[in-house]
Amino acid sequence: MLSVELHTHSSLSYDGRDPIELILEQAEAVGLDAIAVTDHDEIDASLEAVERAPDYGLVGIPGMEISSKAGHVLGLGLEEAVPPGLSFESTLEAIHDQGGLAVVPHPFQEARHGVMARITRDQLALGDAIEVYNSRLFTGRANRQAERYAESRDLPMTAGSDAHISEMVGQAVTRVDADERSADAILEAIADGRTTVEGKRTPWRISVQQFAGGVTRRVSHVLKLLR
Repeated sequence: MLSVELHTHSSLSYDGRDPIELILEQAEAVGLDAIAVTDHDEIDASLEAVERAPDYGLVGIPGMEISSKAGHVLGLGLEEAVPPGLSFESTLEAIHDQGGLAVVPHPFQEARHGVMARITRDQLALGDAIEVYNSRLFTGRANRQAERYAESRDLPMTAGSDAHISEMVGQAVTRVDADERSADAILEAIADGRTTVEGKRTPWRISVQQFAGGVTRRVSHVLKLLR
C-alpha cells in the first residue's frame, strides 16, 4: 500500500504560501510515497513538482484544483491546465479528454466551493472518486456526508490534507493498493476503488491562519488583475 497525498497547494495558488521545495521536503519527511500539487486553476507548479519529486524519493502526480461553475474539482493525471468556469459536466469531460481522473473534493462543504450547492446527487456520481476526508474541517459533518454518499454509490474514496502551507502536508492520506510505484498505477488503483483513507484535523489555529492569509492574498490577486 502506498501513502499518497492528493490535495495540496503551493505558492502558485492565490491562497497558498510555500514553494514546491518545501512541500516536497515535508512529504519526504512524513514518509509519503507520492504527492499531487493541486493549485487553484494553475498547473505549472504541479508539473515542476512531478519532475523534481524523484529527488525526494517521491512519485509526483500532476494535477490541479479546477473552479467549475458548480465548485471545485480535482483533476489528476493532467498534462495541461483545464480552464476554469466550465460547467461541472464539461469540467469532468475536459479532465477525461486528457486521460485524467476527476476527484470531487469536499463536495458537501458549500462554504468552501463544494459542488453540492449547485448540482444534484446524481450529477455528483459522475465523478471518478469522492474526497471523503478533508483535513480542513471544523465539525466533520461534511466529511461524514461525503463518505456516506460514496458508500451508497459504490464510488472510490480519497483523502487530502488540502494543505495551503507545507507543514500540513500529510495530514490526510489515501492508502492506495497500486500494482507498481508510478503515477499511472496509482491513478488506476484509485479509479478501481483500491483505497482506504485516514487523516486528522488541521489544527483550528492553522485553519484560521490559512483562511486569513488566503483572504489577503486573494485580495492582492484581484488587485493585480485589475491593474
